[in-house]
Amino acid sequence: MTVITEPEAVATEPQAPSIYEAIGGRPSVKAAVDGLYVRLFADPELSRYFPAGLSDRHRAYVVTLLGEAFGGPERYRGPDLAAAHRHLRISNAHFDQTAAHLDAVLDGLGVPRELTDQIIGIVASLRPHLVTA
Repeated sequence: MTVITEPEAVATEPQAPSIYEAIGGRPSVKAAVDGLYVRLFADPELSRYFPAGLSDRHRAYVVTLLGEAFGGPERYRGPDLAAAHRHLRISNAHFDQTAAHLDAVLDGLGVPRELTDQIIGIVASLRPHLVTA
């Protein structure tokens, strides 16, 4: 007699959504980037980094870079971060001010504190590529 059995189901734990998915995908990343630049342009110390404003291309690069960093499907294909920022002489203090602005924007958008902390941690990992002063 031949017995045919079904393969045993392998129990897998559901995968937690990426930060990208948890905050609402590209529209939410774009909203955060837009809010961040509003704050940067209004900051007397940081606005000097944008004397000609901000191009749509630069804004799209930032949205794509962060989307990828947050676990989304985007793939950043822009300029090398270190090379693009080297001439700006960004200080640690200015990096920290920018991170504080991002934190405030995320709070204003209703992003839960746990996710905001993870996002700020991811952004902090970019410090070596951006700080040159």
